[in-house]
Amino acid sequence: MSPVHPLSPLPALPVRLARLEAFVFRCPIATPVRTSFGVMRERPAVFVRAEDDGGAVGWGETWCNFPACGAEHRVRLLDTLVAPLAIDRAFASPAALFTEVTRQTAVLAIQSGEPGPIAQVIAGVDLAVWDLCARRAGQPLWQLLGGAGDDIAVYASGINPERPADTVAAELGNGHRAFKLKVGFGEERDLANVRAIRDRLGEDGRFMLDANQAWKLDTAIRMAGLLEPFAIGWLEEPLRADRPVDEWQQLRAATSIPLAAGENLLGEAAFAAAIDGGTLAVVQPDSAKWGGISGVWPVLERIRAAGRVYCPHFLGAGIGLLASAHLLAAAGGNGMLEIDVNPNPLRTALSPALATIDDGRVRLGRAPGIGTQVDPHAIRALCAGA
Repeated sequence: MSPVHPLSPLPALPVRLARLEAFVFRCPIATPVRTSFGVMRERPAVFVRAEDDGGAVGWGETWCNFPACGAEHRVRLLDTLVAPLAIDRAFASPAALFTEVTRQTAVLAIQSGEPGPIAQVIAGVDLAVWDLCARRAGQPLWQLLGGAGDDIAVYASGINPERPADTVAAELGNGHRAFKLKVGFGEERDLANVRAIRDRLGEDGRFMLDANQAWKLDTAIRMAGLLEPFAIGWLEEPLRADRPVDEWQQLRAATSIPLAAGENLLGEAAFAAAIDGGTLAVVQPDSAKWGGISGVWPVLERIRAAGRVYCPHFLGAGIGLLASAHLLAAAGGNGMLEIDVNPNPLRTALSPALATIDDGRVRLGRAPGIGTQVDPHAIRALCAGA
């Protein structure tokens, strides 16, 4: 297990960007990815390329899963809104760039009713800039951020409600030792799937549940009671992320199952309220959805101070997954990296360091930055052949 060490301040590395670009990729998939609120019938990705005035390059990823048409919209936001604010200006650090661009777009985010998409674009830029800085320094990102090592725990995520025990059996063979099942498909089906996985793993096997905001408070309390006997590691987003903290507190008081959330929180204040409310045992910011590294880093400090567990949320392509992995390695602690096990060429081709899972753990290595090479032409050919 990686030791818990004090978080280092984010390094103040000067940045002057000469170019920002975003690329949309879409890969067809044979088996749709199902959640309680929607179905993904293809795997989209928005990758951000940042280049500084010295020619150094870095890559980031912007969240774009739902709705599927949103990927192109985020590219337009980068081209017309964010890039003009970020390029040809000197910033004292990536965090200074993040703060300034966030400040300059704050009113427009309210006026347009699009705080989420704008924040997601800025997050992708921030990830790209940190990757650029690490590559420029010749260091892996986890090391640049002050991490003590590259070894992290992982878990198999995105397990669909169709024959989930078979998926678990296959992923055990691939080295996974912890699993997360999607629920929210009706009481009978959810309980049958939970029972099948517990039977497959035995009483000591580790698995968690993700309801994807499916339930109202009364349903969540009832379901939590029915799930208690199955030794669930955590119950993720049993309620909508925007429900009042007192509803989360009522649910927390009604169950011994640890609660998890965070992927749908936006901004430090929202995370502060969720953490200080005392309901979450596991906090799951998604660095491609809000904050990048610069925004999430202060949240990690708050998570640690409150004695909670940081487990990054991620369900996208390989660039964002690697950035999440390096962020987790830098943070230390006993959190786990979420690895979606549904087929996605945009994940597997771009995250080779995560291909080998040894007894539930991976090593990120010492390649500069996030440790992957990105060739847009090759990626387009990959998607065309998928």
